[in-house]
Amino acid sequence: MTLAIIDFETTGISPQQGDRATEVAIVKLENGRVVDRFQSLMNAGVRIPAFITQLTGITNAMVADAPPADQVMAEAHRFVGAAPLVAHNAAFDRRFWQAELARLDLAAAHPFACTLLLSRRLYPQAPSHKLGVLVDYHRLPRAGQAHRALADAEMAAELLGRILQDLRRRWGLDQPDHALLMALQRCARPGVDALMARYAMA
Repeated sequence: MTLAIIDFETTGISPQQGDRATEVAIVKLENGRVVDRFQSLMNAGVRIPAFITQLTGITNAMVADAPPADQVMAEAHRFVGAAPLVAHNAAFDRRFWQAELARLDLAAAHPFACTLLLSRRLYPQAPSHKLGVLVDYHRLPRAGQAHRALADAEMAAELLGRILQDLRRRWGLDQPDHALLMALQRCARPGVDALMARYAMA
């Protein structure tokens, strides 16, 4: 099973309002192990607001020297290939994945699983479902500076690994796949045990 965990840093929250990606990182997992990584800043020709620089540390000078966004996104698209995608708060990353690839007329129909939604189903007792809080809650390793794409993708990959491990241990699933993750994140919390029982029997 190959999965691609993706994270974007951007100039804002809405590509429909003109916001663009400034950085993308992808961590590729095969059978739960990291086998490859892709990371790049990108120059989309859009200024980064000061509050975004304060949050991420990414400056206008940094992206001015970065490769153009169309080049980076074409490389990211090739890197992902046909692998299904995973992200923390995937609705955000999916919007930018689709918007940036639409500019290049590249297919962006990859299904997205969301570690935030999965964590809400599996760990309702967690103090918060923010990525950093979940990493600390599960005592997972932190990787680099938060709100930078590669560090966040690495931490999301660690969290996904914990989720897959818990699915195996708690429900006896040999190989939880992306389709199961998609079904689980759509399932209401009270129905999780019944859903897992059906998958275990299958």
